[in-house]
Amino acid sequence: MTHHKTHSQPKLPTRDRVLDAAERLLAVGSAAFSMRELAEEAGVSFATPFNQFGSKAAIMLALSARLIASMQQKFAQASLPDTASARALLAVDIAVSVMLAAPGVNRAIMSPSDDPGEVSSRSAALWAEAFGDGTALLPATRPLALAILPNQLATAFRGVLSFWTAGEIPDRLLKKRARAAAATVLLGFVSREDRIHLICLLQEVS
Repeated sequence: MTHHKTHSQPKLPTRDRVLDAAERLLAVGSAAFSMRELAEEAGVSFATPFNQFGSKAAIMLALSARLIASMQQKFAQASLPDTASARALLAVDIAVSVMLAAPGVNRAIMSPSDDPGEVSSRSAALWAEAFGDGTALLPATRPLALAILPNQLATAFRGVLSFWTAGEIPDRLLKKRARAAAATVLLGFVSREDRIHLICLLQEVS
């Protein structure tokens, strides 16, 4: 009698199984999936998605938070340039690459929700990390820059993504538009040398 060895993969936490299932449904164009369909896709009971998240809107917000966490992880692993503005642009490039890794899924995740979440604060945390101590920002306005720019960049990037989600910005232009939005926000707080570089970025989309 032959015995077959089975190698079982460790089970994902239930919360991640539900989120992964939601991503799979979004990937095949099922943005209007029901919670019952989600439970079936995740291989859990009908009540589980409700118990874990409470609502479909909360699931979409959790997916958005997971996107931002992925951006932060990639940024933390990147080789960082010296200046705050260059690091902010690197954060833009990383964020765009994450969004374009699964455009259909991420457009659906970005769709407006009636439920308030923490997307703004999570996004601002990414930009705050990019700025660090504000190296090469103008000394006179550095404290103001560090206080307001993370939120302003979060708002600017979200604005670009909203037009991308609506289909008004094609995938091929997303990086250029996002960099231009960041450059506009940064322009008044950087050194003369950095300002010239940012103006060149803006001229590329004019």
